[in-house]
Amino acid sequence: MARIKYSEILKTLAALTEGESDEVALMATMVCELHHADDRFDWTGFYRVTGPEMLKIGPYQGGHGCLTIPFSRGVCGAAARTGEVQLVADVDAFPGHIACASSTRSEIVLPVRRGDGTLIGVLDIDSDQPAAFDAEDARALSGLLAQVFGKL
Repeated sequence: MARIKYSEILKTLAALTEGESDEVALMATMVCELHHADDRFDWTGFYRVTGPEMLKIGPYQGGHGCLTIPFSRGVCGAAARTGEVQLVADVDAFPGHIACASSTRSEIVLPVRRGDGTLIGVLDIDSDQPAAFDAEDARALSGLLAQVFGKL
């Protein structure tokens, strides 16, 4: 089973995103690199802040995602609302989980911020395996997000 090598992805993303300032282009590039780097990643995508307390689907890889998610609902909404990484070992045990895909067993959702701290969205990675993500994933993915979006 292929498992992501975060140190390699860090270098690849630095090279691919050098000089790019368009949020959607950065999201699309990052999603493509992440999704194909790890067999645990069944759905990888961004939900963008498009209005007050509202997320809308952004670039993603995998099956169809939910089109809109209010900050008040689900794992993605919790990450946007609290500004904290959501590490969910069993989505069925998460109160208010939104089942965009029935195959999802676990997920990790991370807030995405510009350099000035403005929330621009969340990165959502779903797995068809239970308890697929850990604190190392949270730490490394947070670092990648800071590298790519912190310069905006």
